[in-house]
Amino acid sequence: MKICTLLLALLLCACSPVSRTFYMDSLTGDDSNTGNSPSTAWKSLKKLNEQMFEPGDRILFKSGTEYIGQFEPKGSGSKEMPVIVSSYEEGKKPVLHGNGLKQHTVLLEGLEYWEVNNLEITNKGEKPDPGRNGVIIYAWDKGDVHHIHLKNLTVHDVNGSCIKNEGAGNGIYWHNGGEEVPTRFVDLLIENCHIYRCHRNGITGNGNSGRDKWFPSLNVVIRGNLIEQVPGDGIVPIACDGALVEHNVVRDSPDLLRIEDAAAGIWPWSCDNTIIQFNEVSGQFAKWDAQGFDSDYNCRNTLIQYNFSHDNAGGFVMVCNEGNSLGEPYNIGTENTIIRHNVSINDGLRPYPTRPGWFSPVIHISGPAKQTAIEDNVIVIMKKPSPDIDRSVLVMDNWGGPWAENTVFKRNIFYIMNDELQYKFVTGNSINTKFEGNTYYGNFIDRPEDSSAVEKELDLLSSFPFHKEFPEYLREKVLDRLKQSTDQAKIE
Repeated sequence: MKICTLLLALLLCACSPVSRTFYMDSLTGDDSNTGNSPSTAWKSLKKLNEQMFEPGDRILFKSGTEYIGQFEPKGSGSKEMPVIVSSYEEGKKPVLHGNGLKQHTVLLEGLEYWEVNNLEITNKGEKPDPGRNGVIIYAWDKGDVHHIHLKNLTVHDVNGSCIKNEGAGNGIYWHNGGEEVPTRFVDLLIENCHIYRCHRNGITGNGNSGRDKWFPSLNVVIRGNLIEQVPGDGIVPIACDGALVEHNVVRDSPDLLRIEDAAAGIWPWSCDNTIIQFNEVSGQFAKWDAQGFDSDYNCRNTLIQYNFSHDNAGGFVMVCNEGNSLGEPYNIGTENTIIRHNVSINDGLRPYPTRPGWFSPVIHISGPAKQTAIEDNVIVIMKKPSPDIDRSVLVMDNWGGPWAENTVFKRNIFYIMNDELQYKFVTGNSINTKFEGNTYYGNFIDRPEDSSAVEKELDLLSSFPFHKEFPEYLREKVLDRLKQSTDQAKIE
């Protein structure tokens, strides 16, 4: 019996895949080495790209080393044994410099079950180039592509184009599709990454966005990332169902875009059932849009909750859809957006005229968005630096003809601090727009009919009306921003 057990154990070991570890050291490595230990490490990305990787393999870059070129691996892991990329030894993250030689520094093409961790990535060419990225995740005619995880990456100095219709550029970008085999990502995670000085955008994607060929990516999670000094869009999931965008910070977007180019902090495009929560967006300064958050074209059931938006030039939030294409196979409409339990402070302060003139409403609803609920948000409007700046709390207008339908504003607080000038609500020809039980404080004109309105001053510093699920670390930031404004008002 013991012999049979031993033979079975040996047979199982022989049949089990053997995981391998490959070591990279640009300082002391040599491509003629075996690469299977720190003392026999490989030296170049070229050598690494020649290898066909298998389930369970590990690729470890020595901390403090730098590499020139592209990392373009081949082969896939498995559900039980993904391929893992990381660093070894203590020290700074290994750095991969693309130097603008290609449109990417890291390319994961047609791979699945990969986890890429703890790398620093740049891709700066001699001059800006449209479509340049730090990391590209790409799949075409592959079906379901599983488990691509990017964690703790630093991606910076990617000089793509600031012009969107030229091809833009991104820190991290995914793209899936196919002519013969519908293709999507399943379990795509981008977590705890730091993205800065990337032109044009931070984290964006592309996929099967038309409803006539709808095959959305699933289980897409974008969590815990810091995106700063990025002039365009911060985070934009596209063609996803059930994407989760949470605990991210998007801040300090420099004013570099043309007046023709729109951008915003965090927003889905052609997505269903997106949850955007526990994020902070500030300092978005695109010349068009420039809100903290947005529920955009061809999106259904978007939930924007428990976020902190502040000091964004274009406002707190937008909900929109394009009327000319509504009802076409690729646009079934933007419907059932819920915006609740968020805090907005000092949003809507664009300091110059833009396309329609002075325009930066705190809330903008454009085109035939339907069944939008804006509930239990606290909107604090600070005194504008100039009397010319738009003082619209809400603007509803028509993008492409039709107007918004069935929009409700419930139990929100619209609170103006330290400004005696008049603020307005513009609902236009929107259909069945209702206001119920909102609190108003300040000098308003054209205030909407609200039979259960409350008018009172609040002590926001001592008893801010946070929702119980609003995270503690964001509460501290809200109160700090309020105190900053209060202290400034005393000086003035």
